[in-house]
Amino acid sequence: MSTRQRGPTGAVVAGAVVAATIAGGLGLSSVPAAAQPRDHRPALGIENCTATACHFDLPPGTYDVQVRLGGEAASRTAIGGETRRTLLAETAAKAGQRVTRGFTVDVRTPEGEPTGPDGSPGLDLAIGGSAPALADIRVTPAADRHTRQILLVGDSTACDQPGDPYSGWGQQLPQYLRKGLSVANHADSGESTVSYLGNPRLWGTVRSSIRPGDLVLIQLAHNDKTTDEATYRANLETMVAGVRAEGGEPVLVTPVVRRWFNADGTLNNDTALLVNGLGVNHPAVVRAVASAAGVPLIDLTARTKALVESLGVEGSKALYLYDEKRDNTHTSEYGATRYAALVRDELVLRHLVSEGRIRRG
Repeated sequence: MSTRQRGPTGAVVAGAVVAATIAGGLGLSSVPAAAQPRDHRPALGIENCTATACHFDLPPGTYDVQVRLGGEAASRTAIGGETRRTLLAETAAKAGQRVTRGFTVDVRTPEGEPTGPDGSPGLDLAIGGSAPALADIRVTPAADRHTRQILLVGDSTACDQPGDPYSGWGQQLPQYLRKGLSVANHADSGESTVSYLGNPRLWGTVRSSIRPGDLVLIQLAHNDKTTDEATYRANLETMVAGVRAEGGEPVLVTPVVRRWFNADGTLNNDTALLVNGLGVNHPAVVRAVASAAGVPLIDLTARTKALVESLGVEGSKALYLYDEKRDNTHTSEYGATRYAALVRDELVLRHLVSEGRIRRG
């Protein structure tokens, strides 16, 4: 699968519009083709941007990004970054208006899935939207005392998918968060609780990345097809204990449903609700572990089931890759975005994230 095939939100990037807006908005006669260092240090502003992208030569870390959007004409701008993450949803500005937005981004190696390729070093942002206009940008290191991480432990339904048309809900979650709250997505395709714990590039990296007060969302089930119930339960308990030992707050997340309808239009079957061949009801076990351990629970199985059933057999196809791949497990960009919004709502409902730290528009 190829990477970075489209701009954020899948829109065609109108490069000439952006270039004109960058130059006009800052009183510049032209836009440099590449970042130019100042005193041997990377510049952290608009001089790092071309018409369609920005590159900042930065080491791994957490960075605050502030953008000023808008131009002479009405505009709609979205910002993506790294491995196809949506960092800022399409944002409108009236003609002559400037709109300021901020977000915090995780820069790491590998930049996408933990077992995938390293990707390009530094911070890469893509300028997209139906009528993009970037007037200014500023990138600064995030202060640890003012920044909280949401680390994700999961599989292909949550990961930063490298190629279109696939998208995980964790890839879309950053657009719903304001500056000061970052997403460090350590979900990886094909992983079960067994394989995730057994790979130091996965669980070991997550544990070493946790800072006191960080949230760690754990959603693993789709690939535990041959994991017995006792082992599955014990693996979840191990992860909960490990997060707590590092000073983080574990949050158990039940898996997203598979789009597998019964004749009556419901998803009340083992395939849809993640009951494996051994009869292990994964969502039920996750709920039980959360209750026994006093861990916050995001019941994404129940939330996605309700959404899929409400849309029906035809309407729910757009959430998944049914039309493109006859795939009823993996989500489209649209589906991942809808599911990320469900996670956002649960984070607020469970008092894990304050209303002031999230975006709803």
